[in-house]
This record gives sequence, structure tokens and C-alpha cells, in this order.
Amino acid sequence: MGNFTDYRLPLEAFQSQRTPFYYYNLQLLHDTLEGINRLTTDVPYRVHYALKANSNPHLLAIIAQAGLGADLVSGGELKAALAAGFAPERMAYAGVGKTDWEIRLALEHGVGCFNVESMPEMEVIGQLAQEQGCTASIAIRVNPDIDAHTHRYITTGTADNKFGIAIEQLPHVVERALTMPGVRLRGLHFHIGSQLTDMKPYVMLCDTVNRLQDYYEARGVRFELINVGGGLGVDYNEPDAHPIADFDSYFGVFKRHLRLRPGQELHFELGRSVVAQCGSLITRVIYVKSGRNKRFAIVDAGMTDLLRPALYEARHLVQNLSSTALACDTYDVVGPVCESSDVFAHDCTLPLTQRGDLIALRSAGAYGESMASTYNLRSLPGTLF
Repeated sequence: MGNFTDYRLPLEAFQSQRTPFYYYNLQLLHDTLEGINRLTTDVPYRVHYALKANSNPHLLAIIAQAGLGADLVSGGELKAALAAGFAPERMAYAGVGKTDWEIRLALEHGVGCFNVESMPEMEVIGQLAQEQGCTASIAIRVNPDIDAHTHRYITTGTADNKFGIAIEQLPHVVERALTMPGVRLRGLHFHIGSQLTDMKPYVMLCDTVNRLQDYYEARGVRFELINVGGGLGVDYNEPDAHPIADFDSYFGVFKRHLRLRPGQELHFELGRSVVAQCGSLITRVIYVKSGRNKRFAIVDAGMTDLLRPALYEARHLVQNLSSTALACDTYDVVGPVCESSDVFAHDCTLPLTQRGDLIALRSAGAYGESMASTYNLRSLPGTLF
């Protein structure tokens, strides 16, 4: 699906840009989308893009044009998806805390499916749908109690997480959904975590889905769709070696292990694996500071521009794009925000680095710009395509 020479960063184009900014390689994004579409043709698979990963309008328009649906977790994301051209009937509205105005907005626009996470939520959706004279299509989110062994902040499928309905509570919720006014039960929804590069948790998920389908089919209940969420990881250590996520293995797991029924659709909600590798945060070295035990490369980007390292100790490959030095040194690459956690990398080996050098924080297309803030009254980062 291409190699790193096709996607190298255009250093000359960066020199005149005010830093920090996000650079998006649109060719890599197009190639990623082509890979997804190639592997989901001629099978009843429906891929929804998770807007929470990156909601840049330019990227959203490209993703919508490629034919993906949208996975939403807020009313704001619904508005952005509509503006970008996503078809409402190909939207899945997830989230554990949907408010009344957000539900009404989704009903008004005919969103394809609500992923319901609790009995109280299902009752509210049914009530609001009746008030608007319509029926809400729903999928019940099941918490399968599968530990995907990711960071505790991005694990979503264990019994201790806030997401979904416990399997032992599911029969009661399904029975209620089948008789509740204002809702139509279309399927089951699952999501077990994020940044998964080992396919074993997905095999476990397939086994769980198969057992549940067998159980309900024996009781006369059939589902139109199964939604297995997303969570496919990317290579943060060597993005040039693996610019496109391993979609072959990912979709292959479900083709081999999940037993779909005739006429049933399988839905996916991919975010990080669609946009992470096409984005880099470009920043400039302000100062190089020598401490007692460390050397610090202080850059003009901070945790306000890329929160992941401060939030859950995520690692991004750091590259000095402009240094021509053959010798290297070890630096802590840090930002200017007044927080001790404003650190992008500890003990990072770089070519000798000096004031003015351009630094790239790679694999930053997902949960980078979308999580940026104006803390310390800093400006939001710019963008370059």
C-alpha cells in the first residue's frame, strides 16, 4: 500500500510556516481510505469514521467523499458530519451521556442508529422519538468484559468501565427494547478498547458475539446488524515503515471468526487507524537548556497542541527535520506550558539540536488537533495540507 518515500515530510514547505501547526499528508489519507474500501467491497461491511479522532473539516470532507459513514459522540460532531456531507442514514450515534437536545437533533436528521448504553437512555430516546412522531433505530451496546490490555484510560470493554450494558443484564434490556414504544431494535454494539495491534482480543470478541447470536436466535430474536466498534492501532514507533494500519489482519479476523447471518451487516467504527499516520505536529525549537542531569529541547508546541503524552504517557516518534549534524545528543523534548507533564519525550536521541530547528511529532493525526485547547491562553495550532 505504498512506502515511506511516497509520504516524506516536505521540509521546504515548512520553513515559512508559523509554528506550531499540523501537517496532513492527503495522499496518505487517500491511500488509507482506498485500502479500507478495497477490503470491504463485496462483503456486507459498513465502516463508520469516528469523528472524535479528528474533526478537521477538510479531512472530514475527504473521508465522506470516500463513502465512509460517521461515528458520533456529540451533537457538535453530528453538525460537523452533516456539514462535511456524511449521509445521516450512515451515522451511528454512540456515547454514554447523550443529552435531550442531542437526541432530538439526531432524530430530526434521521440518524441511522443510536448505540444505546443504558436502560434509562433507551427510555429517554423512546420518549423523545414518540414526541417527534418517529421511531429511533437502536443497537444495544454490550460490555463484553474483555480486557484488551491497553492503557487504563483507553480501555472500554471491561466490567469496571462506564460503557455499555453488562452481559448478564442484556436479556432484560433486549426484552424491553422489543416492546418499547418509539424504538426499533436493530442490533448489538461492542467496543473493547483502543490502540490494539494484537488481534487476539478481536478473536475473543468474535467468540462472544457468536455465542450471543446463537442464544438470541434460539429464542427467535434476530439482529439486522452487529457493530464491533473500532480500536485498531497504528505503529507509533516506526510510522514510515508502516504508514497504513494493518487492515488486512483486522478485517480478516472478522471474516474468519465472526459468523454473520444471511442479510446481516457488520459495522465498524474506525478513527485512529484512518487518520493517525497522515498527521504530524510541526514545532520549532525555542531554546536548548542544559540542566544538572539533562538537556532540554524546549519547543513552541505544548500539551495544549498534543495532549496524548501528558494525558496517558503516549509516545510519538520525534524527528529533527532541519539538523544536518552527524553527531547526536540526548534531550527531553518539552513544551512551554506551565505544567510538569508538558513533556513530549524523555531521553530522546536526536541529531545535535539548536534554536530554530524544526521538530516533527509523528503519527499525530488522531487525537491531536481534536483535543487541542487554549489553556494558558495559547492559540490553537494551525494546519497545512
